Amino acid sequence: MCLGIPGKITQITDTNNLMATVDISGVSREVNISCIANKPLEQLVGSYALIHVGFAMVLIDELEAERTLEELKKFGVAQEVLEHSRENENTREN
Repeated sequence: MCLGIPGKITQITDTNNLMATVDISGVSREVNISCIANKPLEQLVGSYALIHVGFAMVLIDELEAERTLEELKKFGVAQEVLEHSRENENTREN
């Protein structure tokens, strides 16, 4: 099953490699934004996108992002993905 989790783009980190930091329910992740880089990169900051395996796949609006996260939480899917992300983040820090 493929699953896209909504995330908010908080910073463009590498313009040459099209990388950005996104916030996914309080967890920061580095993702590739090449699939959504159809306008000046600075304009993407503050936007929401569906994130899948390290790629921002498509831009979505904030309301859609909130609704999607709420639905995923109902099914427990978002929590599993976020816990896995947190574990990976902690492993990298140590």
